[in-house]
Amino acid sequence: MERITIDIVSDIVCPWCYLGKARLELAIADVQDEIGVDINWRPYRLNPEHPPEGVDHQKHLAEKLGGKDAVERSHGMLTKLGEEVGIRYNFEAIKIGPNTLDAHRLLHWALMEGREAQDRVASALFKANFEEGRNVGDHAVLADIAEACGLDRKVIENLLRTDADKDTVLSEIDAAQKMGVNGVPFFIIDGQYAVSGAQTPEVLSNALREIAKLKGEARKSMI
Repeated sequence: MERITIDIVSDIVCPWCYLGKARLELAIADVQDEIGVDINWRPYRLNPEHPPEGVDHQKHLAEKLGGKDAVERSHGMLTKLGEEVGIRYNFEAIKIGPNTLDAHRLLHWALMEGREAQDRVASALFKANFEEGRNVGDHAVLADIAEACGLDRKVIENLLRTDADKDTVLSEIDAAQKMGVNGVPFFIIDGQYAVSGAQTPEVLSNALREIAKLKGEARKSMI
């Protein structure tokens, strides 16, 4: 069985990233008997200018998308797409548009515990923001999520009070942008193949199969 690593460049306040995550999980389930997949979550910030306390989300979105009607159209489409993959978007519940730097720091620390821990935290962050309307820029919310995902709450609380790993996260974002990532989600497969956007499960599973085939052929040619 071939093994593939996927680095997912995303922001946890990006609705398309949440959709992309769910679709990728369906694709992985489709190929699980053929291909092993390891996932790393990589940071990106859609709104780096947001202050630490966040902004009025609904107002910001209306300004960004061109009015309330445009927001409602976008949310209506995303809600339908989400329902297809088990996501219950609750856009009206989102009051605060957070600065996500600290959420990305939490994901960075979770990876130190292992990929499964990081994936649990990513899932919890997306759900907290999009389904529960919780402020994922708030340290108490981040500590709650960390604890629920099996991380040491006190350690996370102490780290959040410091600037620990802010530079690391920001340098990762900078590296992704220099690599050409200007929108998310962005999937980097085995460090050399790229898939941009929240593609359908079929597109993703086909890509995984094709890359696994190329990887197998490359290895055979070296023998």
